[in-house]
Amino acid sequence: MEYNPVCVTILVLLIGVLLIWYVFRFVGNKKIVKEKMVDATHLVDILTAHVSFFQRLDPEAQQRFVKRVNYFLATTKISAEKGAEITEEDKVLVAASATIPLFHFDKWSYENLDEVIIYPGTFDERYDTEASDKNILGMVGDGVMHRKMILSLAALRAGFANSAPSNTAIHEFVHLIDKADGEVDGIPEYLIPKSLIEPWLHEMHKTIRLIHQDRSDIRDYAGTNPAEFLAVTSEYFFEKPKLLKEDHPQLYALLDEIYSSEEDTPDA
Repeated sequence: MEYNPVCVTILVLLIGVLLIWYVFRFVGNKKIVKEKMVDATHLVDILTAHVSFFQRLDPEAQQRFVKRVNYFLATTKISAEKGAEITEEDKVLVAASATIPLFHFDKWSYENLDEVIIYPGTFDERYDTEASDKNILGMVGDGVMHRKMILSLAALRAGFANSAPSNTAIHEFVHLIDKADGEVDGIPEYLIPKSLIEPWLHEMHKTIRLIHQDRSDIRDYAGTNPAEFLAVTSEYFFEKPKLLKEDHPQLYALLDEIYSSEEDTPDA
């Protein structure tokens, strides 16, 4: 049988394009684990009571959010360790935290995460909950903890309280998104358009300078490094979008482009 070289070339190119799309768009085919999906009505009740991002969505978008939350619960193990006691509501809050940053990217899932481990309170860099200098609320694991995230139960719950100043769980999931390209550097390359990288870096470094000069209302931790700047301002964007838009319109516009390529993020 003779093969048409042109057809073979086109077929190879097509297969290559499909493989690239598969790898870099994270098609969301993770293996189902032991976590059980939550009854949709109960899930809506929890989200309505505690998740302001969900409250701002229209009914159709809320249905999609519920499906995404249940997909995360079905594919990612959530465990309690060090004496923590977690409820179904806590697991839903973890899943909501994961869903919020990627909600407008239908084909994304956390392929670089297998398990979220919940500790009762703070811990140190060695995951010690009894250390005298324990002050960590959440961490994306490395080494033996690769593909795991550790969250403080107290911080998880506090992040969804009314008027909470920060949201640790969303913060850590943003770090995980940032890490997906292999480097936690404040530039989420799988989300950010190339044309936006330079404006983002300019705004980031300008705002970090203002934080260091005590001339910004964004909390000081955002000035630690670019990765923390992305995580902290992303918390702000998702939890208090209207306030961010009023106080920092350029920063809001850039984050809106990064996270809302398919549709607008709802204002508070």
